[in-house]
Amino acid sequence: MELELEGISKRVGAQPWLYDMSLAPKTNAVTVLLGATQAGKTSLMRIMAGLDIPTRGTVRVNGQDVTGVPVRERNVAMVYQQFINYPSMRVADNIASPLRLRGEKNIDERVRSLAQRLHIDMFLDRYPAELSGGQQQRVALARALAKGAPLMLLDEPLVNLDYKLREELREELTQLFAAGESTVIYATTEPGEALLLGGHTAVMDAGELLQYGPTAEVFHSPKSLRVARAFSDPPMNLIGAEAMNLGVQLNSGPALSISLPGLVSKHLTKALTVGVRASELRLQAGEGDVALPGVVELAEISGSDTFVHLSTSAGEVVAQLTGVHYFELGTSLTLHLNPAHVYVFDAEGMLLVAPQRRGRN
Repeated sequence: MELELEGISKRVGAQPWLYDMSLAPKTNAVTVLLGATQAGKTSLMRIMAGLDIPTRGTVRVNGQDVTGVPVRERNVAMVYQQFINYPSMRVADNIASPLRLRGEKNIDERVRSLAQRLHIDMFLDRYPAELSGGQQQRVALARALAKGAPLMLLDEPLVNLDYKLREELREELTQLFAAGESTVIYATTEPGEALLLGGHTAVMDAGELLQYGPTAEVFHSPKSLRVARAFSDPPMNLIGAEAMNLGVQLNSGPALSISLPGLVSKHLTKALTVGVRASELRLQAGEGDVALPGVVELAEISGSDTFVHLSTSAGEVVAQLTGVHYFELGTSLTLHLNPAHVYVFDAEGMLLVAPQRRGRN
């Protein structure tokens, strides 16, 4: 199904909820809406579904103007953060309801297959009230998948699940989406979830659409500081800098310069911001690396990674180190970064230099 939003915006009273934007999600593929809470993701999805009407602009489906056509007259499946199920129907009947409406065959087999993939097959004979919130959310998700609608809208559907189950279901959903024929819009606040789902990503912030494109391209080449902030977890390290000939000098106590031949001379008189992803800072020095000495303020272990917060002359930085490491608070530590892995943004926050992607010329 081809969905196209052209010049849409949304105001509630005098308050703008969505600023002017156009978006054409890739057909029969996954588009992730990535942004913090109140970025406008749900408002945009409600317009896509027909639950709300844009203040301005046009919504088209397969080239036909459907602006203002209510959701009941569209073939749409939507799953919210808050699970919605039929309380008087068993789990199996909840999942089967859209299949029965369409007069499908082999309903029991389809229901059990979906329930197994979402790890709720043991609950098929129970009622929703007998399940936990996470289990009920999976029932709602299974019913949406069973509907097989050409447009599927998922508003943070895994947010109420525990970490391990979220990881498992992301993999299952990726496979289900790849095998389906639906245009999927998936809203999340988590950059890692966007990367796992792949497809295309639309980055949103405060009601604005900042960037849209293939997920890997948006991640590796954020067009602005706002995109980089939204698409980094942990947050990208941002350090003030000044341009110098073929490079930058960080705004720190001791002079700390980074050679960047890709930085052109027209930016020499302007203040810049250097961005370094936490995963690009490391303990061992490599050829051509720049040393960043500091003092350990916090060290925390998360899964198989260690996050180290370091106070440096250039400000506080966070390093994401692979493996489990132990550091005493207040001790001196030197991190290293490769100049080829830094981002540079201009005074207006727009991208000037991005790291060359590994494996690409």
